[in-house]
This record gives sequence, C-alpha cells and structure tokens, in this order.
Amino acid sequence: MLNAEIIGKRIADARKKLNVSQAQLAQHLFISSQAVGKWERGESMPDFITINRLAEILNVDLNYFSEGLKHESLVETANASMEALPDEISTGKPNNQLKWDMSRGNWVDADFSGLKNLHEKFNASNMLRCKFAGSDLSGLQLRGNNVDRCDFTGSDFRNSLVSGSNIANNLFKDCSLKDTEFIASHLYGCDFTGADFTGMKIKAGGITGVVDKSGDSEKNTISNAIWNRSSFINSHIADLIFTGTIEDCYFENCAFTRVTFKKVSFLNTFFKNNKNLKRIRFIDCQADRITYEFLKSGKADLSGITIVES
Repeated sequence: MLNAEIIGKRIADARKKLNVSQAQLAQHLFISSQAVGKWERGESMPDFITINRLAEILNVDLNYFSEGLKHESLVETANASMEALPDEISTGKPNNQLKWDMSRGNWVDADFSGLKNLHEKFNASNMLRCKFAGSDLSGLQLRGNNVDRCDFTGSDFRNSLVSGSNIANNLFKDCSLKDTEFIASHLYGCDFTGADFTGMKIKAGGITGVVDKSGDSEKNTISNAIWNRSSFINSHIADLIFTGTIEDCYFENCAFTRVTFKKVSFLNTFFKNNKNLKRIRFIDCQADRITYEFLKSGKADLSGITIVES
C-alpha cells in the first residue's frame, strides 16, 4: 500500500522548496488548508487525480511521491486498477449506438478526433495529450477524470456533465459548452478562446489561469468567449482576464484572486455573497444599473466601470 506518512512528507518537502504555504497550496487545489495539513501529517492521503494536480503545481514528476517505496509506482497502481479494454472497437451500423466503453482507461497521445456518442464511455479515465478535435461530445459525462493537455478544438460539449474531475492545460478553442455543468471540478490553464459558455455552470469547483513567469497576465485572457446565462456558484476564480459581453450571468459565493474584467459589457449580471470583490480589477468596463448596484453592494472598486442606462 502507499504510505500516507511518506506521501505527506514529500508533499511538505516539495511545497517548502517552492516557498509555498499550506494555505496557498490549498487555494490552488480549491480545498481547505486543514486538508493539506492532514496530508502532510500522514492522517489522510490525496486521491490519484489530486496527486496528478499536486505534481503539476509542485513541479515534480508523478512518481516523485512513490519513488523508492516498496510498492508499484503511482502510474502502475492506477493502471492496475483499470479494467482491460477490448482489442477492437466496433462502430456497428451507421445509425446504431456505439457498443464500446473506454472508461477507467489510461490514454496517452491517442487521436479520437471526430468521435461522437461518447456519453459515459470515458469515465474515471486518465487522458494525456489526446486529440478530440471536431468531435460531437454532446451529452458527455466525465466522472473522476484527469484530462491534461488534450485538444478539444471545435468540439461540441452541449449538455455535458463533468464532476469530480481535473481539467488542466487543454485546448477548448471555438467549443460549444452550452448548458454544460462542471461540479466539484477544477479547470486549470485551459484555452477557451472563442468558446460559447451559454448556460454553462461551475459549481463547488473553480477555474484558474496560468501564472506566467514573465508576468504577462494577458496570456490568461479568455478572449471572444460568449458568456450568457453562465453561472458560478461556490467556486474559486483566479488568474484570469475576461473580455467581451457578460449577460444574464450569476456569481454567488465565489472567491476571486487576480481577476480582471477588461472592456467588458455587463448586462443583468448578478453578484451575491462573493469574497474579495475589492480585489477585482475593472478596466474600461460598462455596466447597466442593476449590475452596477450589485457590484457596489459588494464593495467592488467601481472606478473602471461606466454606467450605461438601458
């Protein structure tokens, strides 16, 4: 078995080497600092998806956490628990539903571009550098997935559900994410340029950009995206710059860290019980009266916002 005390010590050693506090590490993982403390004391241990995220944040190889221990590596341990998949994939007749299931898999550098009718067929999978460009992923359900550096450019995610998953460093350019729900999931360092977020929900999770070493925050911009009836509930939003129009959107019980709204037009957007509104930067923005009053009641810095009467 994996040794919780040794895993905890290695988390602590890597964290201290980067001069990162428990609270800062917890913030990147969207968890409490108490949870990080329990790991480092060996009282509990992160799951495999969180260990993937820790390796990324702490800038270590995945096997750093298990190196030298008398058991299989973390990657081997994860693979051993995955069920064997069929050697052949049969699509059947054009109008028939696909009969294959690729859940609980470990997929690296695979090209699945143009696939459709996936639904629950990729649950609990680890996907690294895979291609899904131009795929019909509508109605997709991902539960407990780790998806890293994959390309979903031009894909259709409408009415999908992503829960308990780590979605990091992926390309979602020109994707439709209409009415897609992200629950208890973390979206980190993804490129959503041109994406349609109409009706999208992020709940009990977070969306975070990459902190660029050169300090060029413009690289964290979600440009030309469509925000309409999108909602963020009990979530953490960090290291992002929003542009464009944000209409009929909803921010409730959210925390903001290094977030900028630049040349944004706010229309009928609701802010309630949010933390750190004072820290949000508004640059050359416009807002209708009701959105302006929501922000004002949250004590946001309104110096970069002009009221536009409807």
